[in-house]
Amino acid sequence: MTLLQHLREVYAGAADPEKAAPMRAYMRDRFEFLGITSAPRRELTRQVLKGRPGPAERDLTEVALGCWALPEREYQYFACDYLRRYAAALTPAALPAVRTLITTKSWWDTVDILASNVVGVMVAGHPALVSTMDAWAAGSELWLARTALLHQLRYKERTAADRLFGYCARWAGERDFFIRKGIGWALREYARTDPRAVREFVAAHPELSALSVREATKHLEKQGREVEPNNPR
Repeated sequence: MTLLQHLREVYAGAADPEKAAPMRAYMRDRFEFLGITSAPRRELTRQVLKGRPGPAERDLTEVALGCWALPEREYQYFACDYLRRYAAALTPAALPAVRTLITTKSWWDTVDILASNVVGVMVAGHPALVSTMDAWAAGSELWLARTALLHQLRYKERTAADRLFGYCARWAGERDFFIRKGIGWALREYARTDPRAVREFVAAHPELSALSVREATKHLEKQGREVEPNNPR
């Protein structure tokens, strides 16, 4: 039995139509659901993968694309978790398949996992992919742009700050909610590493949306309140 066949058998056996309805509603009726919530789904995933050897890159992408072809959203969640688990094994050859996942059945719940936990790992391991991030950030496809904005989310001190700020500046005037939120999230995470740089960037870009600024400065405001009593000025 193939991995995909086993997955469908196990997940289908755990389907709960009563839970599927509110899950579908939460996602604005964009996707069908089996009705398997996060914790049980992760346990089922462990069962499906138990005893299976680490996959080759081609197997990874084939399974992910196969999951994307299925109607229920839980299969796409499995694909994201599967790719995240073996992200270090992915080479630039896998990027076209990952791009398909980002731009198909696109919504924050899958794109964000792919951005920070899959694409980010790929770029860190294969620096030549930085040029692809530059192209995605300069293009017109919003979900690819959000991916570029978020791919350094886990980099901390390894973040290429000039690139991050350049992407944020490029999209600062965008009205799309997910881009605005993505800018704020990316800046907020980097503020944990270099709060001064983020403060200066926000101050220098009044065109940033209120949402982006609010998200970017959330922890900075808290830090300010914490240090204020000891400030002699």
